[in-house]
Amino acid sequence: MIKLIPAIDIIDGKCVRLTKGDYNKKTIYYENPVDVAKEFEQLGLTHLHLVDLDGAKSDHVINIQILKEIATKTNLSIDFSGGIKSDNDIKAVFNNGANMVTIGSIAVNNPLMFKKWIREYGPQRIILGADVKNGNITINGWEKETNENIFSFLEHYINCGIKNILCTDITKDGTLSGPAYTLYKSILEEFHGINLIASGGVSSNEDIIQLDRLGVSAVVFGKAYYEHKIDIKTLM
Repeated sequence: MIKLIPAIDIIDGKCVRLTKGDYNKKTIYYENPVDVAKEFEQLGLTHLHLVDLDGAKSDHVINIQILKEIATKTNLSIDFSGGIKSDNDIKAVFNNGANMVTIGSIAVNNPLMFKKWIREYGPQRIILGADVKNGNITINGWEKETNENIFSFLEHYINCGIKNILCTDITKDGTLSGPAYTLYKSILEEFHGINLIASGGVSSNEDIIQLDRLGVSAVVFGKAYYEHKIDIKTLM
């Protein structure tokens, strides 16, 4: 059964959502991210995708205190992403309560460091972030599009032991227009034995049911929950 993973994206200490990764198109949903994390836990959810959008644009993690607070005040299993650019960053994130980390930009910009982290922390604690636009990987808070094709990118790191992949179609993110079914189907047909986490475009319970039928391991959603488009209790 597909795992349900709500997302909390943070800018200036607040819970926000962007549209298509555009920092100029943000909506603030909660002033205090800890409150919404507690809400997710009360609904019976067990996992959380916590994104430091300030850190993603910076050269280091910024919202470490919010991670620490959520880890202290809930029992959610936290996957942290955004701004992890150095050994000190990843150590701080794990030391402050993250159970897993999602890494995208460093996997592109510094493959040697990323592979070192896979060896040091184990592939079970590392999620490869594959943010896609026009078939290519995008990094640095989705602001820079690379020439790295999604499939060659995934193949390289799957061969390095990566099993967990969080794939976001940026053109879908925050649009409530439905997930990138064709992309996910192609990835699952090409690479067997991976845990594919779908993100972007979820707009209804039916979208999540369809992703489950495709064989997607987990789904990350944010706006669909905040805009009351999905019913967590029904899905549970």
